[in-house]
Amino acid sequence: MSNVPQIPAASYSPLWAEDTRPGLPLVGDEREILTAFLDWHRRTFELKCAGVAAERLSERTVPPSRLTLHGLIRHLAGTERWWFRMQFAGEDLPHLYYSDDDPDQDFETLDGDFNEALAVWRAECERSREIVAAAASLDETGTHAASGNPVALRRILVHAIAEYARHNGHADLLRERIDGATGM
Repeated sequence: MSNVPQIPAASYSPLWAEDTRPGLPLVGDEREILTAFLDWHRRTFELKCAGVAAERLSERTVPPSRLTLHGLIRHLAGTERWWFRMQFAGEDLPHLYYSDDDPDQDFETLDGDFNEALAVWRAECERSREIVAAAASLDETGTHAASGNPVALRRILVHAIAEYARHNGHADLLRERIDGATGM
């Protein structure tokens, strides 16, 4: 058995009897609000995966879609790395689950186990948090790889929130097909 931390099964119930996500601030500065919403969405995705049997996390349960919870966690880890580390911080890193020869390997090539992918995703989220905390302002920019234009940290945070919101909807459908569990 792996030493990688597991998402506790008790944190996701079929009807979400207990929502373990932290509350969202009603007031605060822009950084506080944006980072709280992003962390809420990160935790939401984690809850959608909690308690699913390991062998079911890679199941394609909503045909003809190729999406899986395992593929989504890999995709989100790659998204965190791409936007915060590579685009904003300018870190020279390899892509996690992408190559020009196999651009869909986050969803298609589900090598490794989910807990390894979960650990990678958690590490990427933590590094993203460090980068955001170290920035003097949300107006700081990195360089958008596709256009070569500056991209503000504020824009990256909003994009990440939208990315998680979209994929949390996908995860809702996948999870409901796996075991009937639903939640917000």
